[in-house]
Amino acid sequence: MKKVVVLTGAGISAESGISTFRDSNGLWENHDIMEVASPEGWNQNPQLVLDFYNKRRQQLKEVKPNAAHFALKELEAQYDVHIITQNVDDLHERAGSSKVLHLHGELLKARSTDDSGVILEWKEDLNLGDLCPNQQQLRPHIVWFGEDVPEMEPAMEFVSEADLLLVVGTSLQVYPAAGLLHYASPQTPTWYVDPQPVLIENKRLTVIAEKASIGVPQVVSQLLYNDF
Repeated sequence: MKKVVVLTGAGISAESGISTFRDSNGLWENHDIMEVASPEGWNQNPQLVLDFYNKRRQQLKEVKPNAAHFALKELEAQYDVHIITQNVDDLHERAGSSKVLHLHGELLKARSTDDSGVILEWKEDLNLGDLCPNQQQLRPHIVWFGEDVPEMEPAMEFVSEADLLLVVGTSLQVYPAAGLLHYASPQTPTWYVDPQPVLIENKRLTVIAEKASIGVPQVVSQLLYNDF
């Protein structure tokens, strides 16, 4: 069974109604990103950070996967599909995808502020005073700006082993995730779905200048009904 690796960004979740980091005014919900998505922001005002992610967590309960998420699930009928997502929501999982790697963490998990590596499922509000088993404050299980991305090595390995590559809804501006394409074989057929694509089509790369809910089902149809 051929391996399809899918790299997804904010564009696929935005269609379900989830706010993105890159609003036109440079703010996210009227906050400077560094206030709510950096270790410095957490140290300066942990209550603000917790409130921010509590709102995101509540918002996540109100949205649903869209046609792009469900189309990726359909690919599993004929391919070994590995999704590498920059998104912290669980929409891929709710659509039924079975192999999802979250580069930037998961909104529905919390982790200890110590070095124990404790990670807990957390679907409700996270507050000051919520402690891990080691009696340390819990924080959102989110990779903030300036922090290491622990899942990069397995992500690089998946991309290097891909028979087919699909990139969806990402500006390819945020590193290190944006560098993942460099680990693919030069011969790997690649599809790029984005309404404002930043890549130029070539023999290996097919560009589909559509939003995810339109472009992804198109690609999936090609993959399911053609021999690649």
